[in-house]
Amino acid sequence: MTTIYFVRHGEAEAGFGAHRDPGLSALGRTQAVTTAKHLAHLDPMPIFSSPLLRAQETAQELANIWDAPITIEDRIAEIPSPIEDLTDRTTWLANVMAGAWHDLPPNLKAWREALIDCVVSAQNDCVMFSHFVAINLLVGAASGDATMVSFRPDNASITRFESDGSTLTVLGLGEQAQTKVN
Repeated sequence: MTTIYFVRHGEAEAGFGAHRDPGLSALGRTQAVTTAKHLAHLDPMPIFSSPLLRAQETAQELANIWDAPITIEDRIAEIPSPIEDLTDRTTWLANVMAGAWHDLPPNLKAWREALIDCVVSAQNDCVMFSHFVAINLLVGAASGDATMVSFRPDNASITRFESDGSTLTVLGLGEQAQTKVN
């Protein structure tokens, strides 16, 4: 069995509808340090990050403690938006999050399947730094919940999964909060 520590990035400097790839806010950097200290007691293991800056900056704190590299993993990025206009992206995301994954267009269903496959096929215990929607889709896949949002992981929270190479199990949900998607 493989354990995957799936971490939501710290608070971003800007939201989904305000910036395409923001870094962490001051609070987000503090959250990243706190989460890294929480994970530091574990034996060092591979660290993967979404290619988005806020996830990479969150991962960097743990990488510094473990003196370990970060591998960028495109499959754990946030849901790809087909909308270029930043204001319209917020509306698009709100509509998507209110639905179910089976209502997604084919390209987003393929993104979801690649995300699940990435986590299920992890060969070694690892830490993955990712995003709100991605975490929710994994929890839904593990529990059979088709909704896009089954819980609200707080920034820099840790959701633990276990995989046997073919199925995914939730070992523990991360801290929840009334957060905005950023």
